[in-house]
Amino acid sequence: MRQKTGSRSPCDGRMTACEARASVKAVIYARVSSKEQEREGFSIPAQTKLLKSYADQNGFQVAAEYVDIETAKSTGRTNFGEMVKYLKSHPGIRIVLVEKTDRLYRNLKDWVTLDELDIEIHLAKEGVILSRDSRSSEKFMHGIKVLMAKNYIDNLSEEARKGLLEKAEQGIWPTKAPLGYLNVMGKNGKKVIEPDLLIAPIVTKLFERYATGNYSLQSLTRAAHADGLVYHKSGNCVPVSTVHTILRNRLYTGLFQWNGRLHQGKHEPLVSIELWERVQGVLAGRHATPTHAYGHEFAFTGLMTCAECGCAIVAEIKKGKYVYYHCTGHADGNRGNPSNCRRTYVREEILVDKFAVLLDRLTFDDEILEWVREALKASHADERQEHEHALLRCQTEYKRLESRLHAIYLDKLDGRIDNAYYDRLSAQWRVEQTRLLREIERHTEAEETYMDDGVKLLELAQNARRLFMKQAPHEKKRLLNLVLSNCGWRQGEIAPRFRQPFDMIVEMTTSLMAEKAGGNDLSTGRTSWLGD
Repeated sequence: MRQKTGSRSPCDGRMTACEARASVKAVIYARVSSKEQEREGFSIPAQTKLLKSYADQNGFQVAAEYVDIETAKSTGRTNFGEMVKYLKSHPGIRIVLVEKTDRLYRNLKDWVTLDELDIEIHLAKEGVILSRDSRSSEKFMHGIKVLMAKNYIDNLSEEARKGLLEKAEQGIWPTKAPLGYLNVMGKNGKKVIEPDLLIAPIVTKLFERYATGNYSLQSLTRAAHADGLVYHKSGNCVPVSTVHTILRNRLYTGLFQWNGRLHQGKHEPLVSIELWERVQGVLAGRHATPTHAYGHEFAFTGLMTCAECGCAIVAEIKKGKYVYYHCTGHADGNRGNPSNCRRTYVREEILVDKFAVLLDRLTFDDEILEWVREALKASHADERQEHEHALLRCQTEYKRLESRLHAIYLDKLDGRIDNAYYDRLSAQWRVEQTRLLREIERHTEAEETYMDDGVKLLELAQNARRLFMKQAPHEKKRLLNLVLSNCGWRQGEIAPRFRQPFDMIVEMTTSLMAEKAGGNDLSTGRTSWLGD
């Protein structure tokens, strides 16, 4: 762009660059992980202020702003999806401004979605600009930080699962009530289930009828329809599959399974344990299938399919001791033509070597691992500060409630309030204190594991081959199932398909090692991550 004559801009000699950048449009995206943060004014105003200041300093024109205030393990964030639509419909806008990595991505699918748009991402707080032309080392570290964001969300989900498990251990069904029960608020302020006066008798009759052995599932379903067994919201009649699920559900006996353990529920049972057991016997008799015992466990069955015909790869023992793998030659539906398959046989020892070579692709040297560890430690400073602020808020609120409980107890002793009022308020505040203790524990654990889990993931990838070679066949299979998925088989050669996030580690370590082999110093790509 030609510089105008006359009055000079403050940019002086940089006039051309300033004028060019002033015409560049960008999109701002901000996100908080809970509505509580937004109510406290904790994050959104700070993010938008930072990003607008960043846009002004770099001469960008903000074309649109998108904000999400929710937790999201999946890509279901409303405004994230709207931003993606906007970028697709405005090909002239290729810049996204965001505070830092974990504000933009909550899972690997988000990363892939934005990567396919070929955009330029500015991480304002991290001082990083990412695009297709970025260095391999920068892409590698960015990928690791995306994994950290996903791990953080998994930690939050784990805390939610802990809450459900705690309810189950107290004998309370933790989730949505099945047909025959309703979710209601209990006397202690917790949601419980109780019999649905309209549907519960019909469910009881289902078990009684089927236990006689005179009903098929289809005829039992028709009888239930005649009794009025329908879904609450839609009013539609339940299908056969739902009736079968009801008959299998132990919850109707007063017992229920949660997280692999049997719990004694506090809800009212609809059928006796003896009746439920009789129904299971009838179901087992109607749906019995022959079983086949296998005297040998094969390490690689179920891991591969034939690339020529799509059939399964199976193993068999020859001469009583040699294990061979080959294509079954039995196509599933129209997936392939088994007549075109040459059904090559290969010894298990050869496959061991081939899988070991595949796992070598996950290996990188100690210098790269140390570089990642240092970079994660430095980039985690902001995350640590947020956890410290959250811990301080929770601890302050907990102490405030403790003071209130002490004061109200004195009021009760002095006769200023009655026992009923004291019981109601104290119960409410103690429930809130319990929630705060969980929050304190969650933030403490997340602070300790956020970075460590990422390093452990890389260490697992680095040691995958060594672990593989020393394991028994069933452990080899477990490790490969963790790293690989549905590999192709063609004439004794394996076409690998790495699972997430190992596919990303393979791609990034390969490019990073190539860059290092080409004479580029990794430390030159380290400064933007370490804030040097």
